[in-house]
Amino acid sequence: MKVLLTGAAGFIGSHIAEALRASGHDVVGLDSYLPAAHGAQPAASTRFEIAGQPVHRVDVRDSAGIAALLGGVDVVCHQAAMVGNGVDVADLPEYVTHNDFGTAVLLAAMHAARVSRLILASSMVVYGEGAYTCTQHALIEPSPRTSTDLDQGFFEPRCPRCGRPLSWATVSESAPIAPRSIYAATKVAQEHLGHAWAIQTGGQVLALRYHNVYGSRMPRDTPYSGVAAIFRSSLERGQPPAVFEDGGQTRDFVHVEDVAGANLAAIQNIDGAVVTGGLRAYNVCSGQPTTIGEMARILSAANGGQDPVVTGEYRAADVRHVVASPERARQELGFSAQIGPEDGIAAFAHAPLRA
Repeated sequence: MKVLLTGAAGFIGSHIAEALRASGHDVVGLDSYLPAAHGAQPAASTRFEIAGQPVHRVDVRDSAGIAALLGGVDVVCHQAAMVGNGVDVADLPEYVTHNDFGTAVLLAAMHAARVSRLILASSMVVYGEGAYTCTQHALIEPSPRTSTDLDQGFFEPRCPRCGRPLSWATVSESAPIAPRSIYAATKVAQEHLGHAWAIQTGGQVLALRYHNVYGSRMPRDTPYSGVAAIFRSSLERGQPPAVFEDGGQTRDFVHVEDVAGANLAAIQNIDGAVVTGGLRAYNVCSGQPTTIGEMARILSAANGGQDPVVTGEYRAADVRHVVASPERARQELGFSAQIGPEDGIAAFAHAPLRA
């Protein structure tokens, strides 16, 4: 198939481009080269290549530039976005214009070009808190964590009915949407835009909700970097990774090569996917939950650096546990992650990062 890939020069997009081309797909790549992901803006005359093919310097907000690349395209794989939690609320306009307005421009151009298939990069952040169970009250929504508990070093969410500490459960794609950051809100909006577009046009959207992605070419030392890259940078400076809370926060760390594999599976199976109402969401995860503390220990050991330091610091808005269920992607797309966190995180200790 001919695939238009947005964000093709980015951390995840570049791996997707390689995976698609290795599988025989014709990839047209574009990227706007946002400074948050690529550093200072390159000269306009600079030529960029991924997997030996040019990446067009086009912004998804440029309707004419997008339209010029959509000829003969079978499916769009939309990765372009501002990512991470940003710095503060002042980032809000930039997130909305790049992520949501950009997606709206792309969808309108797709309709005009009669391109009806979209693979959308979404995120686990749309869930907010993960799923929790109480020994007395089964599956239940947790109470907000209080400053009293957090100051005393008690970090687990409590049951709103009996006050007991809760245990995490896996989150399925049918879990409620509850964004808790600007970035998360823009990802929810992208899904909603895609859903509305699909209903109105008869298109198909597969939204891939990435969990904590790591791997080679991750950007380092920016407010938008993932925790794995932040810990890696600390080790390279001769400092131990600083782990917040007690290190028991649970996540699903999924290798970027597996994320590329999920996109390949989605593109190859989009016509057979169970698309209800125009959009179908899939968790993209390893299926092997890991705590932040465990991840830091694996990384430190592989790097030969200092052991992590558990600081007890906290951010009140942080979620405690988000652990995904990989079953829908396995059953409907035939996708299962191949790189477990133990091996993948150890290899990441020496993987090249993006400056």
